[in-house]
Amino acid sequence: MAFLIAPFRCTTSQFQFHLTLSTTPIRSTLSPTTLSLFRPPARSRLRLGVVYSMSQPASSASDSNPLPSQNDDVAKAESSDVVVQYVVLRRDLIDSWPLGSVVTQGCHASVSAVWSHRDDPDTVQYCSPQNIDSMHKVTLEVKGETQILNLSEKLKAGGIAHKLWIEQPENILTCLATKPYPKSSVSSYFKKLKLYG
Repeated sequence: MAFLIAPFRCTTSQFQFHLTLSTTPIRSTLSPTTLSLFRPPARSRLRLGVVYSMSQPASSASDSNPLPSQNDDVAKAESSDVVVQYVVLRRDLIDSWPLGSVVTQGCHASVSAVWSHRDDPDTVQYCSPQNIDSMHKVTLEVKGETQILNLSEKLKAGGIAHKLWIEQPENILTCLATKPYPKSSVSSYFKKLKLYG
């Protein structure tokens, strides 16, 4: 016995997916040997293709193209001035600290910068219900304390609000994080830095 395959589409405000379901049994004139070619191996798993579109609401059911392509999402993101938060970590700390501890420092600075500027329009937009699941962060690295202090001075001179995180009780400057900004207004301060990693 074979099954007729019917498409099923589910759309919500945060993501959409397309699933194929078996719905109607039909009779087959194929031999059992031929039918076995269409059965998955016993140990295989059903895999569902899910297309997430977190940066924008899913398209309505009346759209002619049921699933957006990745190229469409990339083009839309590039054409808009996305609000982003920059986090800069000291690379030298990874030699003496566990990676998780260094990442935690970035988390501290990020939350502190957002909370300290919670009434700022860019921060409100960044944390709004429609954007909370599609935040943009860029995590970069500097060699050590001198470089992070120099970066902080440049940001201050440019009027870019940020939080320098000093871990206590050790009193170690570990990282900095900006408040959320439109990318076009802050990216030039970070263009010479490498992605952390």
